[in-house]
Amino acid sequence: MITNNHFERVYLAQGSTDLRKSIDGLAVIVKECFELDPFSPCLFVFCNRKRDKLKILQWENNGFWLHYKRLERGTFNWPSDKEDTPLDISSRQFRWLLDGLSIQQKQAHSEVKARTIL
Repeated sequence: MITNNHFERVYLAQGSTDLRKSIDGLAVIVKECFELDPFSPCLFVFCNRKRDKLKILQWENNGFWLHYKRLERGTFNWPSDKEDTPLDISSRQFRWLLDGLSIQQKQAHSEVKARTIL
């Protein structure tokens, strides 16, 4: 299960990815194409051309997790630009993406940081 305490950042592979790739193939993309460390406490998210399937690569302690989600209806609102650099999004934007929403929610309440009162 993906929870916020297991990752620091979320990176989206923009455009489509061949999801026949498994852990090793996706880790190579992270390392060689994105120039990021696949062993870092991050989520690396990949989407297929039809935008109805996701794979999420995650390192945890002593091994990789490979999360897979297939939509029965509809598509993910995935950034279509094919870029060599991944898109760094917040965990909040990641939640929106999984729920079928755009990562650019103009009507969402802005994040508020709690502060202490002395």
